[in-house]
Amino acid sequence: MSTEIPLDLVWGIDGIAKLIGRTERQTYYLLSNGKLPAKQVGNRWVAERGNLLRFFMGNAA
Repeated sequence: MSTEIPLDLVWGIDGIAKLIGRTERQTYYLLSNGKLPAKQVGNRWVAERGNLLRFFMGNAA
């Protein structure tokens, strides 16, 4: 029996930008320079919501 954990994915620069409270341009810069925990799938960026939140909570400490 497999125990799968559902992923809460955020697709696209616009969705990621809204989640982290940045402009799309700022978000693109952070993504393209590897500063956010996200991956590029084809022409779109995707991030797991929990990873982004943990990333920012860790930086706030």
